[in-house]
Amino acid sequence: MSRLLQRTLGALAVISVAISAASAQSPQPETALFNRDAAVYSEASGDLYLVDFLHDAVSVLSSSGNSSSIQVGSKPIAVVLNHRTGMLYVVNSGGRSVSVIDDKTHAVKATVETAARPYAIAVDAAADKVYVSNTFSNKLTVIEGATNTTTNLPVGSADIIVVNPDPHRIILFGYESDTVTELDPATGATVKLPAGALHLWGAARVGKTLYVSHVQEHSIGAIDLTTHTVSALPAGAMPCAIAVSSSTGKIYVANYADGTVTVLDHGKPSSLKVTSHPQGLTLDDAAGLLYIASPQQNAITVVDTKTLHVKGTLSDPDHPYAVALNPVTHKAYGVNLGAAPFTAIHLP
Repeated sequence: MSRLLQRTLGALAVISVAISAASAQSPQPETALFNRDAAVYSEASGDLYLVDFLHDAVSVLSSSGNSSSIQVGSKPIAVVLNHRTGMLYVVNSGGRSVSVIDDKTHAVKATVETAARPYAIAVDAAADKVYVSNTFSNKLTVIEGATNTTTNLPVGSADIIVVNPDPHRIILFGYESDTVTELDPATGATVKLPAGALHLWGAARVGKTLYVSHVQEHSIGAIDLTTHTVSALPAGAMPCAIAVSSSTGKIYVANYADGTVTVLDHGKPSSLKVTSHPQGLTLDDAAGLLYIASPQQNAITVVDTKTLHVKGTLSDPDHPYAVALNPVTHKAYGVNLGAAPFTAIHLP
């Protein structure tokens, strides 16, 4: 295992990099949790929000490309938006809290305490509730959107949270398990569903199917959320992030150990060589582009999804672990762990 990826806990990864803080004279080692939910786009405002881990802030990029910053709590790592209420929720991993931001005014409306060190987050827009997992804790913090009051449910730790609107269920899973937990938010009852293998990393839900990657099995699992059956689909070595095309149904899987992306076209696999140690995927389906972040290599690879050829590689980001996308302008930005919180992606 590499120095940068010292530990993998499902969606949660611990990375040691030399990060230069604004007040530092030289780069200082920083151990950072990273979460692929590092950016969110608002259709209402046209703003793109990116977490800025090093500066305890959220970067705001307008559709014109202008940028500003909102100060939040300590070590923000994830962000979600309730598109119905216009409230933005930022996980402050170092502050044991969630910052609540108004999408219209960019004002911090509240800071909500969590049960322990928060990590994963998901919003149930229909119910106006926010679910936050707590690292090394069995408590799931539930935030009521209308009041910002909380309830802590002892349902187990989670590295990823997925909301399934029909039936209305909350799905939680983590690296150290071969099952996913399905929570009924109305009753608090939980059910364990098979995931197909031990060590789960990434996830993507498409309709009634939840795809999860099996880090040690060269495969991903397709879980039928109605029948609770699971089938295995082929992938490369140490599959992690997953992205699914809504137009073609193709599934893209980043394989950390062999530096490839597996493309599953109706179950038929093909493999594409990319930059070493890929860990983040963002798909611009309308533009036919797939962005692949490799924080260890300081690189972002851009793939043409129609031809499955690499269009180019950006080699100047500072440990990019995710890619933020404005789906209207199709502008893309690397979300960095380094001193520069983001890097605009431009290819020659």
